[in-house]
Amino acid sequence: MRKSDIINIFRNIPSIETKRTILRKIHPDDYIDMYEYAHSDKVTKYLLWNSHRNPEYTKEYAKFIQEKYRDGEFYDWAITLKENGKMIGTVGFTSFDFSNNTGEIGYVLNENFWHMGIASECVDAVLNFGFSVLGLGEIFGKYMKKNTASMHVMLRSNMTPIGIEKNVVKRKFGYMDVVICSILSSDYFRFKDVKSTEK
Repeated sequence: MRKSDIINIFRNIPSIETKRTILRKIHPDDYIDMYEYAHSDKVTKYLLWNSHRNPEYTKEYAKFIQEKYRDGEFYDWAITLKENGKMIGTVGFTSFDFSNNTGEIGYVLNENFWHMGIASECVDAVLNFGFSVLGLGEIFGKYMKKNTASMHVMLRSNMTPIGIEKNVVKRKFGYMDVVICSILSSDYFRFKDVKSTEK
């Protein structure tokens, strides 16, 4: 996948439907729902960004995202509930390595919706998009070693731990190890075929 192709796709980021959610472009007026989880220290504890200071900060961030979408340089979807349209998090790609045809996924979810399998549901949708639409050969994910919830999301998505970066992230409570996970396109579709056969 060429950089120009990625830019063109994400300038008009397509919506994706899962069992319980609609993944869509983040809108400026999503900032209220976004702030609900983005200001929580519990949510951001193991993320690379800090809790949002106030709703105005989140509002400005949501506006900034629109510029990045227009440039085709923002690769996240809003996770919204089918039942009421509420935005409860984001999921998407943090980066692409065009020379190696790979991407890295990332996600965050409102704590009120943890432990329901929603994150795994949405990650699987993004993996499918990455392999089926973008034609990526491999997708990576990273989580801070103590973040067992994120670990379970990746393992349920059939991602395999392939390495650890030692003491690479500094948080308030000290330096953290980061675990790198990966799944190949061929393995993703093989697991998908197995699930279809089991049904």
